[in-house]
Formats: sequence, structure tokens, C-alpha cells
Amino acid sequence: MTGVGWIMTIILGGLAGWIAEKIMKADMGLLANIVVGILGAVILNAILGLLGVIPPGGWLWQSIIAIIGACLLIWIYRLVRGRT
Repeated sequence: MTGVGWIMTIILGGLAGWIAEKIMKADMGLLANIVVGILGAVILNAILGLLGVIPPGGWLWQSIIAIIGACLLIWIYRLVRGRT
């Protein structure tokens, strides 16, 4: 996550993963929420970078990006593994 420290990355990742879990009606634990939130932010930041979009830094924008990225990861996981 751009513009935030490691501790805030873990906190925002967990929060973003939890929100994505509720939006996507998934059932994950705390560690999975943190991982999905952080990976979602990293992947969506990379995708936006490839598209030439430079997302603003700071915790608010990175939280939004992390939530969207986490939802995207859950959606892709369901496509690959099925909806069990």
C-alpha cells in the first residue's frame, strides 16, 4: 500500500479484507482477511499502474483500492474454485 507504514498496512489490509468478506458474503478468518486485503491492494495498484492511472497515496484511497482489490481476488477465487 502506497503512502502508509507496515503497521497501518496490516490494519488497513485486515479492515479491507473484512469489508470485502462482508460484501462478497465469504467466510474467512482474520489472517485471510489481512492477506486478501494486502494482496488486493498490491494487485489493484499494479493493474492501475499498468493502465497508466496513478492512484493517490494516503490511507483513505489505499483503503478503497484494497477493498476493491480484495473483492476482485475473492471473485477470481470463486471463478477458479467454484462457489463452495
